[in-house]
Amino acid sequence: MAASPLVDGNRLITLVGGPSGALVVAFDKATGKELWRSLEDPVIGYAPPVIYEFGGRRQLIIWHPSAVSSLDPESGKLLWEVPWEIRSGLSIPMPRKVGDRLFLTAFYNGPMMLQVGADSARVLWKGTSNSEIETDGLHSIMPTPWVTTQHIYGVCSYGQLRGLEADTGKRLWETRHATGEGRWWNAFLIPYQPGGSPDNSSTTVDNADLRYFLHNEQGDLIIARLTAAGYQELSRAKLVEPTRPVQRRMTIWSHPAFAMQSVFARNDKELVRVSLAKGSQ
Repeated sequence: MAASPLVDGNRLITLVGGPSGALVVAFDKATGKELWRSLEDPVIGYAPPVIYEFGGRRQLIIWHPSAVSSLDPESGKLLWEVPWEIRSGLSIPMPRKVGDRLFLTAFYNGPMMLQVGADSARVLWKGTSNSEIETDGLHSIMPTPWVTTQHIYGVCSYGQLRGLEADTGKRLWETRHATGEGRWWNAFLIPYQPGGSPDNSSTTVDNADLRYFLHNEQGDLIIARLTAAGYQELSRAKLVEPTRPVQRRMTIWSHPAFAMQSVFARNDKELVRVSLAKGSQ
């Protein structure tokens, strides 16, 4: 099981796979009894199930290698579906909601933006490249991009940190100052407001105070501004050393955690806690 399960009320919702409509299965979280099953796909994919509200209706979004599907989380009933054949089954980054739109990105297929209602969805725009080398937008392999009402920020197939225009998918800029150059190069983005907490769920409006934590695969934690004008690095610190060999380089592909005014990061050998409190060394 690659996709993390989702707890919704008394339901534990998972991507299981197999025949007889068992791509998605909901279990009673207390007893393990099956409550419902839905969808079929010969390949499961990796993107976690997520619940968003569109058109005043709670919708369980399942992005799998054949389509983007919306289910009723209570019953598993299909509400709408947009076919999208994902090369090599690489449906990985979690779909991002902003307003009535849903953004997705894949390593080979590139980006797609949907407009979603209570019982339907349509493609607003999508990338034209089906290559991870000749990219025209954002071709993410693992890290989930961040989407605001105006812009999209994320890491492309060979480590390019990019900013896109949310309305059209037009590329505004790219840089490798926070990342590196290589296939599957990875960095995680977490927005935060100074004086607040890192927020990976609800910060969708650009403003002058917004900052981003970037944790790259070399173990650096970077604080930066990301705007339509580009990338501005504010500070950088090494948290842990990369320990996993990938493509002739050492990497870290684990997402950091934030709690108690601290960041927690790990490699294959150690887990560290580093204070983010003002004045800490």
